[in-house]
Amino acid sequence: MVAPTSETWITGIVILAAVAGAIALLELGLRSLGFGKPLTYITDPQIGYLLSPNQTTCRFGNPIAINQYSMRSPEISLTRPENTLRILLIGDSIANGGWWTDQRQTISALLQQQLEHDIKEHDIKEFERVEVLNASANSWSPRNELAYLQRFGTFEAQVIVQLINTDDLFGIAPYSLVVGHDRNYPDRRPPFAIAEAVSRYLIPTADIPELDELWKQEGDRVGENLAAIEQVRAIAVQHNAQLLLAITPLLREVGGSRAYEQKARQRFTRFVEQQQMPFIDFLPLFQAFEDPQTLYRDSIHLNQTGNLQIVERLREKIEEILP
Repeated sequence: MVAPTSETWITGIVILAAVAGAIALLELGLRSLGFGKPLTYITDPQIGYLLSPNQTTCRFGNPIAINQYSMRSPEISLTRPENTLRILLIGDSIANGGWWTDQRQTISALLQQQLEHDIKEHDIKEFERVEVLNASANSWSPRNELAYLQRFGTFEAQVIVQLINTDDLFGIAPYSLVVGHDRNYPDRRPPFAIAEAVSRYLIPTADIPELDELWKQEGDRVGENLAAIEQVRAIAVQHNAQLLLAITPLLREVGGSRAYEQKARQRFTRFVEQQQMPFIDFLPLFQAFEDPQTLYRDSIHLNQTGNLQIVERLREKIEEILP
């Protein structure tokens, strides 16, 4: 066997150094995009799952901060500060904004800016400041939102805005099976950014058989979610708050909903009318746009243009229902 020469050793060291350097540069590049520091989740026996409290990150240049109550909001006091208009926005990923939305451009942040502007412009002495709290998480439905309010209360908000989309009417009971098992709901941060990128883009998503079984269970899901909304309203009334209910459509619904969606929406509309709730249906509003696709970033989530449309209608309705 021929012994390796000094030149061979040097070449090997150079190659190893080059590989290590490339890996380090890749790790640094991915970390600059926010990989390696995803938002994490915790399980909850009633709510199902929550964003882990007290965490911050930045994904693709978009800062994200989660406060002590698992809200996408700055830290807050449990009680409403004096001379403050406090709005509690509760919903799913549309309300949350996800990794694709800068903290300052979420529906809650934009609504707070608009209401603060209106208070100053109209010189409303009753309020010196506005807080719009954002209690939300991906794939929540009305039953998760109800459980959140039952756990944490209303934070003395004068108005609760429950923002749902058509798919939420078919949501099942709260579950926690995804936490730590679905890559979109990690329960801890990975050791390296490369590890997260590989698991997210190169490794297929693993099925969760127990969750599949939950979705196969029969029952009146629409009815269960309407009952949850009714209980949300009861909590609002109990805490001297107004409930404003709003529903956004899927992008394909703007061109025409499927039969089961139409049936659920009709049932939902009858329910709202019977309950005499303040209500905004964004489907006819979006259908009035010449090109509704310009409001969406994908088939369900809104882009900044869509968020601004939501904010403007919410703002008008809130100012209408406030005492």
